[in-house]
Amino acid sequence: VQLQASGGGLVQAGGSLRLSCAASGRRFSNNGMGWFRQAPGKDREFVAAINWSGSHTLLADSVKGRFAISRDNAKRTVYLQMNVLKPEDTAVYFCAASRGSAGSNEGSGYNYWGQGTLVTVSS
Repeated sequence: VQLQASGGGLVQAGGSLRLSCAASGRRFSNNGMGWFRQAPGKDREFVAAINWSGSHTLLADSVKGRFAISRDNAKRTVYLQMNVLKPEDTAVYFCAASRGSAGSNEGSGYNYWGQGTLVTVSS
C-alpha cells in the first residue's frame, strides 16, 4: 500500500482543515487506518484511527470533540476533519495503514506510512 497525504497548510486558530490520505496498491478496504502527528522537537503521537469499514473510530483525548476520522473505501481515501484548530495542533501529520483490519493507537500497529503533510496553526 502506498499512501499520499494532502490538505495541510496554514490556518488561524479556530479554523478548520481537512486532510486526505489517498491509498494505492492492492489493499485498502481491508486495512485499518490511522493518523499520527509529530511536532518539532517532539515524539510522534497518535491522533485518530478507523477500522476497515469505518464503523469504529478512536481519537486521542487531545482532539476529541474537534477532530473526526472517516473513510471512503470506494475512493480509497481516509480523511481527518480538523475543527477548532489550536496552535498546539501544529505538526506534520502522517497517515498510516495497518496490515490488519482494525485501527490502533500504537504506531507499531501500522506497516505502511505516508510522507506527511504540514499543518501550521497561527495564534
